[in-house]
Amino acid sequence: MTTPQTESLAVLGAGAWGTALAVLLARNGVQARLWGHEAPHMERLVRERCNAQFLPDIDFPESLRACVTLEEALDGVRDILLAVPCAGFRDTLRLVAETAPGDIRLAWASKGMEPGTGKLLHEIVSEVLGRGTPQAVISGPTFAHEVARALPTAIAAAASDREFAHDLVRYLHNARFRVYTSQDMIGLEVGGAIKNVHAIAAGIADGLGFGANTRAALVTRGLVEMTRLGVALGARRETFMGLAGLGDLVLTCTDDQSRNRRLGLALAGGKALREAVDEIGQAVEGIQSAVETMGLARRHGIAMPITEQVYQVLHEGKPPRQAVDDLLSRHPREETFGA
Repeated sequence: MTTPQTESLAVLGAGAWGTALAVLLARNGVQARLWGHEAPHMERLVRERCNAQFLPDIDFPESLRACVTLEEALDGVRDILLAVPCAGFRDTLRLVAETAPGDIRLAWASKGMEPGTGKLLHEIVSEVLGRGTPQAVISGPTFAHEVARALPTAIAAAASDREFAHDLVRYLHNARFRVYTSQDMIGLEVGGAIKNVHAIAAGIADGLGFGANTRAALVTRGLVEMTRLGVALGARRETFMGLAGLGDLVLTCTDDQSRNRRLGLALAGGKALREAVDEIGQAVEGIQSAVETMGLARRHGIAMPITEQVYQVLHEGKPPRQAVDDLLSRHPREETFGA
């Protein structure tokens, strides 16, 4: 599947994930533009034609242009893909609203909820850009460096507009990057947010030496928690058995490329939260997602014991070993998917 060279798309967010997506798009024939909010970082990308900080071994294709200003990135562009941390999602949208022409379509590859409100990202897009703006979300089991290296990957994409969904597939899909379409934007967003919380739990358990049995149990029951909350928020149950649910959950819980899993490992090793985050050096979305997920769970009356224990470790100072012990000592009960 090829894309004409005349089509342009702006990727906003020049971290590892945004850069990997821009590289993928450019290799597919899209005139990709990459922008990040730190001008010195973007100036270095312009000079060096690679992102030495996050993907040092990946050269930019010819049709990828790094842009120092947002005006340059959005000039003449209709389609925009956000890959920024959730903490900066609303502010980035406001900049887009001030800078871009009115006729835009917006997709995002960010995973999480808005800090302080617990809103899903499509809700923020509707508030800032209006409900009439075509929207889409892409999610699934993806590590940026593997995408940039063109290792086989599959994701899901859901859009509010059928034409936009079709175009996203054309932009992204190739022989090494498979895109499945979905109509469940909420499900993709919920899966992408909650899996980060459970990856912290898996890292803690592995860091304490509890083994593969424990990890498998956490992944399985984590999927139950994710599905419970997602269905309560309007998602489709079957979405969580796919790439943006189970697929992403398994990836982040089992591989040390996951920043959230590495955070759990560090906490289990006795490091303080701030020290662990500083060593990772990038946003760890599961920290704030634990707060927002617990808020949503309480409002909807959803039991999420794994998430609750992670929340207590991160935000109430509970010792990691005590959290795992409390989780495993819960009263026995019948295993049902909704229990």
